[in-house]
Amino acid sequence: MTMAKIETLCVQGGYSPKNGEPRQIPIIQSTTFKYDTSEDMGKLFDLEASGYFYTRLQNPTNDTVAARICALEGGSAAMLTSSGQAANFYAVFNIANCGDHVVACSAIYGGTYNLFAVTMKKMGIDFTFVSPDCTDEELDAAFRPNTKALFGETIANPALSVLDIEQFAKAAHRHGVPLIVDNTFATPVNCRPIEWGADIVTHSTTKYMDGHGSAVGGCIVDSGHFDWDRYADKYPGLTTPDESYHGVIYTKQFGLGGAFITKATSQLMRDFGSIQSPQNAFILGLGLESLHVRMRRHCENAQKVAEFLSGHEKIAWVSYCGLPGDKYHERAKKYLPEGSCGVVSFGVKGGRKAAEAFMKKLRVAAIETHVADARTCCLHPASATHRQMNDEELLAAGVSPDLVRLSVGLESADDLIEDIAQALS
Repeated sequence: MTMAKIETLCVQGGYSPKNGEPRQIPIIQSTTFKYDTSEDMGKLFDLEASGYFYTRLQNPTNDTVAARICALEGGSAAMLTSSGQAANFYAVFNIANCGDHVVACSAIYGGTYNLFAVTMKKMGIDFTFVSPDCTDEELDAAFRPNTKALFGETIANPALSVLDIEQFAKAAHRHGVPLIVDNTFATPVNCRPIEWGADIVTHSTTKYMDGHGSAVGGCIVDSGHFDWDRYADKYPGLTTPDESYHGVIYTKQFGLGGAFITKATSQLMRDFGSIQSPQNAFILGLGLESLHVRMRRHCENAQKVAEFLSGHEKIAWVSYCGLPGDKYHERAKKYLPEGSCGVVSFGVKGGRKAAEAFMKKLRVAAIETHVADARTCCLHPASATHRQMNDEELLAAGVSPDLVRLSVGLESADDLIEDIAQALS
């Protein structure tokens, strides 16, 4: 039987126990693995054999959970990381080095923007940011001869703009680079970017995939579609010998379906060590089992909350693509026909001070830096996740000073609306 439905993959993807084996994914809480001979271990270090020798690189529990996410996204290979930030860093740094350039959508999570615009810039990688609503001409103009990737978020955090994945994928491929899409908010339950032309997908698994605010983590999924060999001069790290692994050429030894993730694991995880703990991977695996059920409820609750807010006299504006009048409603019908996410952004009349006063009066929703788990929480991004940006950068990222990000949980929608109503009053 081929497991093709997303619901079945959430519950059983990536792990098929044999006779007498554990029904649940085992937690291999071990840093090291024993071998009979040095020759056996040497084959692992030469990438000539598959297996495990140190959890800083790989762990069986992590790989099993990564395989489930890979199946959910329809990819060829995947790896877990310690956080979503690590996943985005690895995904870009695996193919872009000092002196290279990357084009990124400006409407992205503030931490990712800071990673790109500040930290990776110090490493010699230059970024150009484009609007999620840019024309083909504006998008093409952002590319340079040394551009190595195009990056965007399916649903931007917290602007909630919806990426035109096909437009960005076609532009990336016109310029011979892969499209990397952060699919954290939509999850593969509501959107599979690879089906729309994305080449690499990343996640902060800390959010909906875990679903309970219990385990920090990230994931990278490779589609296996991008032809690195066709642009061999542009991606020498994948297409020429790696002397740190005895001259292995990743595309030759692991094919297009395995080259990207193998390089990221054997090089970047080896040197940076941003591994997800096996215990966190196990918790993530539990979260994935109910992802398809929870996402439906998150979207239903968020839709009701968004509709209530849009009709309230004290609300200046509401951003939620499920609303018919929303700027991204038509685009969402294409990419997110089953629903988008549980996050609603809105502005309270009276600006920043009114937004902060409103949040202090909430009783059910808590003020947290977190987002996208079972409990409703809210945040004023301009004062928190995006406070490192100036006003111009905030507006470019779709974050106005009055913006409140409400992550709608799994509680009763009636109770949430009542809480919002009393706080506004």
